[in-house]
Amino acid sequence: MKEFEDRFSELQADMISICMEYVEDRADKVFVYASCEEGVISSSFFYLINNKYVECHKVNDALQDGDERYDVSPKRMLMVLHIINEDIEKTKELCEEYERDMPTEMKLIYDVKNGNFKTEYKYELVYTHDEIKTADHIADEWFEEIKNNNL
Repeated sequence: MKEFEDRFSELQADMISICMEYVEDRADKVFVYASCEEGVISSSFFYLINNKYVECHKVNDALQDGDERYDVSPKRMLMVLHIINEDIEKTKELCEEYERDMPTEMKLIYDVKNGNFKTEYKYELVYTHDEIKTADHIADEWFEEIKNNNL
């Protein structure tokens, strides 16, 4: 069991780590949304920087005057999403190997200042039974919920 838990945690730590790299370790909190449902893998990430909740392509909006700008090129953003999606795929393989249920949804929150790491998992279908919603809708709703509640 320990090996499963360790590897499961390592993959989540890797998702957080690549998101921290994207902002050159300059963020107060990192939020990662990871979805794996009915064969569809999707992910999203956003941040709390200088008391502002910002989506990954808008991190420069949170900077103070004189702060060094982040490189938010689409290439870098896609690289991060690619790595997160690979980690989701590896998590799925790990769950299959250990005959464990794969979460359909993982919400990861890393508080950089105090090192706290919170996770929320769902195992039931979140969006595939919905005619309109996609994983992107769910990720956007989570961003709005966090932003509006200052979590």
